[in-house]
Amino acid sequence: MIQLKTEKRWKEICPGLSLACIEADVQVKNGQEELWVEIEAALSELGNNLNIEDISKIPAIASSRKAYKTCGKDPARYRLSSEALLRRVVSGKGLYRINNVVDQLNLVSVTTGFSIGGYDAGKIQGDVSFGVAGDEPYTGIGRGALNIEGLPVFRDNLGAFGTPTSDSERTSVNENTQRFLMIIINFGNDPGLAEAQQKAVGLLEKYCVAKNIEQTVITC
Repeated sequence: MIQLKTEKRWKEICPGLSLACIEADVQVKNGQEELWVEIEAALSELGNNLNIEDISKIPAIASSRKAYKTCGKDPARYRLSSEALLRRVVSGKGLYRINNVVDQLNLVSVTTGFSIGGYDAGKIQGDVSFGVAGDEPYTGIGRGALNIEGLPVFRDNLGAFGTPTSDSERTSVNENTQRFLMIIINFGNDPGLAEAQQKAVGLLEKYCVAKNIEQTVITC
């Protein structure tokens, strides 16, 4: 499994930080209709029971927004991926259909509130560290060049490749992906992390033919 460590500053910035990591062989497919039946049911329930002003109060999102502010980044301008997805859902815009691997990740994110990174493990070079970004180049998926200074960031030997706001083009998941790394980010010692991790593994096995699954939880 890819080795991941948190930078020492997190002990002061966010002492409740923990990262649930899942790595697995997967089969990437488009148009997984059975998965989308499950997604649509979840989106319908969320749309009926959640107001847009309540999204920021969800524990996993509230703690993430607090961490952003501590790092010096405005969470209203650089929205967490989980918050951005839920705002789409509550506004009736639904979720983008990408592929089964990314779609199951988005399902876990909107139903738990955790921001989740999803990466092609074969594109990651060396060990991974989780820190706070400086002035460094970054191209977000569908967002082009992105100013990530002050954002929590995952880095490998080649530099930044993931933030809770946007994953990068460099390590994006596509039809050629064979090994998948999924990182669930818990900024607030939220007890729901274990359940979210278990849910993700179940979805990967059910819809992505996940094999050789490895799991670990990293705490700072």
